[in-house]
Amino acid sequence: MHTMTIIAAFEPLQMLAGTAGGLIVGAVVFWLAQNIMGKNRMQAAEQKSKSIVHDAEMQAENITKTVQLEAKAEAIKRREGFEKETTSIRNELRNSERHLSKREDTVDRKWDMLTSKERTIEKLEKKVSDKERDLDNKDKQLTNTLSEQRATLLRIASITPEEAKEILLARLEGEVSHEASALIEKIISKAKEEADSRSREITLNAIQRYAAEHTCDSTVSTVDIPSDEMKGRVIGREGRNIRAFEKASGVDVIIDDTPGVVVVSAFDPIRREVARISLDKLIKDGRIHPARIEEIVEESSKEIDKELIEIGKRVTLEANVNGINNRLLPYLGRLNYRTSYGQNVLRHSVEVAFLAQAMAEELKLDGALARRCGLLHDIGKAMDHEVEGGHPAIGADLVKKFGESPIVLNAIAGHHGDIAAISPYTTLVAAADAMSASRPGARRETLERYVKRLENLEAIAVEFQGVKQAYAIQAGREIRVIVDPKAVNDENAWRIAHDIAKKVEEELTYPGEVKVTLLREVRCIEYAR
Repeated sequence: MHTMTIIAAFEPLQMLAGTAGGLIVGAVVFWLAQNIMGKNRMQAAEQKSKSIVHDAEMQAENITKTVQLEAKAEAIKRREGFEKETTSIRNELRNSERHLSKREDTVDRKWDMLTSKERTIEKLEKKVSDKERDLDNKDKQLTNTLSEQRATLLRIASITPEEAKEILLARLEGEVSHEASALIEKIISKAKEEADSRSREITLNAIQRYAAEHTCDSTVSTVDIPSDEMKGRVIGREGRNIRAFEKASGVDVIIDDTPGVVVVSAFDPIRREVARISLDKLIKDGRIHPARIEEIVEESSKEIDKELIEIGKRVTLEANVNGINNRLLPYLGRLNYRTSYGQNVLRHSVEVAFLAQAMAEELKLDGALARRCGLLHDIGKAMDHEVEGGHPAIGADLVKKFGESPIVLNAIAGHHGDIAAISPYTTLVAAADAMSASRPGARRETLERYVKRLENLEAIAVEFQGVKQAYAIQAGREIRVIVDPKAVNDENAWRIAHDIAKKVEEELTYPGEVKVTLLREVRCIEYAR
């Protein structure tokens, strides 16, 4: 029992011992296997490392060979580039050398030429120096000879040097006067040949193209009265109506024994027109008293102001002048009531505009600009008499405020020659102004003014030496001058006629032109007995 128990107790121990032995044997086997496997791995790793090293060495060798090949190729490439650059530089140096060689040859040739010229100049200088010495010697000889001859002449003629100078100067003066007269005659003849036909053609063409009426306007304003009883009503009780009318309108009313007529007189034509219209309205209305008179005069004044603007518009349309400032239109309208020596200034301005246009177009200038200058040239006459200065300057100052061009301003200010002309339009307007004013019947002239102009013409002519008589004929359009044939020769006659014409231009004011005709007549009378 006990033996069975012991044996039973030892059975687990045997099993444990067997298990431990198995574990030990397994561990030994595992260690051996690990050891063997480690050696195999070591051998494999060693072989692999050798293979890697061999591959690395082969790769390094290949890289080295590649780098060496690339380096050799780069070296060859650079060498070729260097050789090309060297070749180019050599070529440039050769070209430069050839150019320098040519320049040296040119410089050598120029040097030879300069040397040759210097030798020639030296020879010429020597010749000039010799000639100067000869001239000095001849000059001295000539001076001595002249002195001897002068002394001989003075001794023979028995005159002093001062007398000889006077004789020489008188001779020179005669020769110069003769040459000057001949030159004046030649210049005048040539100018007449070239300009006479052309100017006559242009002016006649302009006049024929614009044939305007040029009758003188009447400055008398009259109002028809239906009966003498109406005259009394116009005068009013103790003259109060006529005094109120004259005070309101600024005119003089003349009521005389003339049947059916009342005369309105005033210096200002616009005021006279306002008075005429007012008086006509009062007579037709029949209510004539101071309050009604003032009302009618004021109403008529407003009507005239509107009428001036309408007249200005109509005349700009008639003259085909565009762009006139509206504030200038009343001044143009005022010209319709202004007269110059009896000629209506507005009609005169329109005529000047068209004449200037016709001449401008013949000369290939701007006809529209010439027309504008002509229409506005006398606008200064529309200003009241309180403004100081002549109408050209007044008109130029007026239109300058309304933006007119410098050419128009110069034409207005210079059409009477007050200032210098800066354009041909000023001269054209002056010519057209003279043409319009000088037409027969265009203007009236007082007898005193007419006689005074004739006297001045004759007085200017007789002032010249050698003139015996002078006569103004053809209403002052021509002056006949008779000279002494012994004191004035043919050449001096032309000079005297020219000088008389210039002096008339400078000292007198006249329309159109004045013809100077100089007569030199030699009568040879002999008797046969």
